[in-house]
Amino acid sequence: MYELFFRTVLRRLDAERAHHLAVSVIRAIPMLGLTGLVRRFTRPDPSLAVETLGLHFESPFGMAAGFDKDARSIRGLWALGFGHVEIGTVTAIAQDGNPKPRLFRLVDDRAVINRMGFNNGGAAAAAERVARERSRTRRPVIGANIGKSRVVAVEDAIDDYRQSARSLAPVSDYLAVNVSSPNTPGLRGLQDEALLRPLLSAVLDEAQATPVLVKIAPDLDDAAIDAVCALALELGLAGIIATNTTIGREGLTTDAAVVEAAGAGGLSGAPLRDRSLQVLRRVRAAVPADFCVISVGGIDTAADAAERLAAGATLVQGYTAFLYRGPLWARQVTRGLARLNATRGTARA
Repeated sequence: MYELFFRTVLRRLDAERAHHLAVSVIRAIPMLGLTGLVRRFTRPDPSLAVETLGLHFESPFGMAAGFDKDARSIRGLWALGFGHVEIGTVTAIAQDGNPKPRLFRLVDDRAVINRMGFNNGGAAAAAERVARERSRTRRPVIGANIGKSRVVAVEDAIDDYRQSARSLAPVSDYLAVNVSSPNTPGLRGLQDEALLRPLLSAVLDEAQATPVLVKIAPDLDDAAIDAVCALALELGLAGIIATNTTIGREGLTTDAAVVEAAGAGGLSGAPLRDRSLQVLRRVRAAVPADFCVISVGGIDTAADAAERLAAGATLVQGYTAFLYRGPLWARQVTRGLARLNATRGTARA
């Protein structure tokens, strides 16, 4: 039913406009008092619960950063079955992001190109909304993804990240440091160890007891991945999120002219699947078994999520497939994971 609606209605709309329409519907779930009713059909099986980062996740499957930039849809996404919601990317200074159009579907590839540019209302405003949601007894785990404000020079990035961490660490369950988006000039350069070390140290200092993770790009080579892993362990980070979007365009089936017309930006969705899995395996091999690794990139089905968990992911996240699968996607993934677990348990018995 949703696929028919997508192909006949949603794909005809501008991608960003369709996104805002979906957000409005999701926000309406708690506003209309429907959270409990929807949760009856989407609540993950208790067998899927995960303990990591000192937190209880009711399932390993969460919504990646990028969907809910301003922490306005947390409760609605939880109602739809996501075990955790990572809001943002949030910046210390409110900003409009890049000029529109800036979000493009590659339907034949089940992919998206975006150059949103961290459009958000700022860390202080987001912190107020996160605090309200976190005060609820029944809620998802809430992570806050922070990035560099566009107007701030790279050499001043540390103080900028400090400001965001100062606002969001006290109210969030964990912080994710985004140094890997391709849509903010100079940001990916912060993955260089010489720049990353003082930046992460500053965020850790502000975060205090709040777990801090770093989100890396899929375009790093093996040596750079190993270096980030070693630094994360040395500094005492709580985990690594692998991966962000890619600047690559290899292996797409969408007409090359359409891809070229979309222009610059990060590619997400199914084409990222193999590379994200490769990076996950590289990261897991470099860190201890109890170190939290969140895998994101190209996850579409329960089988995809199960593959990441089998490869060593502690948690998994998705976003792009939500555009193609619709509101029951989280339920489909978690129900599928529960069935796969039950099948494996039966086989072992």
